[in-house]
Amino acid sequence: MRCPYCGNPKTRVVDSRSAEDGNAIRRRRHCSGCGSRFTTFERRERAAVVVVKRNGEREPYDREKLAAGFYKACSKREVEPALIEKSIDEVEEMIMQRQDREISASEVGDMVMERLRGIDEVAYMRFASVYKRFDDVSEFQKELGELIPGRPGGSLEKQDERSGK
Repeated sequence: MRCPYCGNPKTRVVDSRSAEDGNAIRRRRHCSGCGSRFTTFERRERAAVVVVKRNGEREPYDREKLAAGFYKACSKREVEPALIEKSIDEVEEMIMQRQDREISASEVGDMVMERLRGIDEVAYMRFASVYKRFDDVSEFQKELGELIPGRPGGSLEKQDERSGK
């Protein structure tokens, strides 16, 4: 492994340990050229999975795109990055364990929504509003009513009944 600081090909492993719930190996390395230490991760090669989008277009599965969706939904919320990473790992593992090498974008979106629902309600609603393409406030309110059953504001009809309209 080449040193990222000086490019020296002679580095040695100082420490190895399991990471990401056994799905990777974390290695601490030492460069004999410049004396720097750095970390590398060894992960198993993932089978190629294709995501089929709503318009029928196909694109390779991209973990970074999945992570961007999680992090954008959780931005400015008090959600631990470790919890977000764990959720990303769980969704990715579900995708990779499938027999079929194609998955619809809506299935991936449903998996993300399921995880976000348990993490943070605001993050869930942020993601849902983009994923479900809400056209107006009533769709947003309907989703919110399903998220929080038993709380006021479940639907516009209920609000109209309460206000006497």
